Amino acid sequence: MNARAESAPVGGTTAHRPATAVILAAGLGTRMKSDRPKVMHPLAGRPMLRYLLDNAASVFDRIVVVVGPGMEQVASLAAPHAVVVQHDRLGTAHAALQAADLFGGGDVAILYGDNPLITADTMRRLLACRVEDGVGLALLAMRPCDPGRYGRVVVEGGLVRRIVEWADATPEERAIDLCNAGVLCAGADRFAAWLRAVGNDNAKGEYYLGDVVAQAVADGQQVRAVEAAEDELRGINSRAELAEAEACVQGRLRAAALEAGVTLVAPDTVFLAADTVLEPDVTVHPHVVFGPGVTVRRGAEIRAFSHLEGCIVGSEALIGPYARLRPGSDVGPGAHVGNFVELKAVTLGAGAKANHLTYLGDAMVGAGTNVGAGTITCNYDGVFKHRTTIGEGCFIGSDSILVAPVAIGDGALVAAGSVITEDVPPDAMALGRARQTNKDGRGAAMRAALRSKKEQG
Repeated sequence: MNARAESAPVGGTTAHRPATAVILAAGLGTRMKSDRPKVMHPLAGRPMLRYLLDNAASVFDRIVVVVGPGMEQVASLAAPHAVVVQHDRLGTAHAALQAADLFGGGDVAILYGDNPLITADTMRRLLACRVEDGVGLALLAMRPCDPGRYGRVVVEGGLVRRIVEWADATPEERAIDLCNAGVLCAGADRFAAWLRAVGNDNAKGEYYLGDVVAQAVADGQQVRAVEAAEDELRGINSRAELAEAEACVQGRLRAAALEAGVTLVAPDTVFLAADTVLEPDVTVHPHVVFGPGVTVRRGAEIRAFSHLEGCIVGSEALIGPYARLRPGSDVGPGAHVGNFVELKAVTLGAGAKANHLTYLGDAMVGAGTNVGAGTITCNYDGVFKHRTTIGEGCFIGSDSILVAPVAIGDGALVAAGSVITEDVPPDAMALGRARQTNKDGRGAAMRAALRSKKEQG
């Protein structure tokens, strides 16, 4: 066992009976077919392990995360909680045993990093069953729509008598719809002793956590099941199961948004990140995607097929349809970002408008300024990024190219089709285009020459 550090108490249990959550996160995720550790795969833009850490931190006094060798990324995510390394992957009971020195003197719950959707409320019920009801071992169980090959929980007189794996179950036992979720909670001393007593006489030669149930029953301890919803207890071992869990998380996020006073015109088509903030009276139209780090203030409207990440949208602002807001963008109150407009690291002042076919990158746009269709801020010279500053109350004509670094003063006007390479003073009008020359009759002559060439060849 390799202990990195022991974290300070983080949860809300009493000082008289401390509780520790041990999270097993050493799995490689072979069925994911990925080089990324399984618990680092994202749900709503956040690693799945983060969900379990955050919920456990509100319930338990201490968290210990068990990782595999070389899983520095997982250990970093777990910080500042204690981390131990399971050097040899010999099964879930063996993994839990690696944390035994950090169990403490109270109660211990063993959770799974690839089972991330357990709510804090369910964790509290599990702990209460163990502490308040005084049972020797409490476990989480569910009644899935399709019990499939889950292990069955055999209950007699309200107490769990045994866990029967599907392969070993009789037809009568397979008909039981109460299924084992694998999460266990017991007193620290007994739990450690049961883990040490678990054998590996099975096809894989591994030490399974589920065998602790038989140890507890054999010791004459009461074992009780705490039921929770299937959506909370689903495990994630494949890309298909990851997609199912994503759908579950999105459903929770949408429901929370609706409850908070947000209008989702077609909820199932809107995708949210775990940290998306939508204030009351925000309206989100169909097929909108929120990446991480988005805040939308009260009364703003996000129209269809827009994509937002790492940005702030001010109150009463109008975004889209088909707009893209990239990280570092801050759209002011009442501002408009229209169809096929992209912002990157842009501050758009109150009431400013960029309504059509425009790219604004690394720019400051003042309040009340109107940016015409087809405008581009040329922010990259091939090596460095440069900023464009546009003052308040400006008018930028359509198809203008602003070559950064450049500043447009307050109240200035840039004529359509201009290429601006020098600063424009306040209230000035800038024209940066070649002088137009008309050649009388040249159009007809060109067409005649082309027709002749076509006939000859």
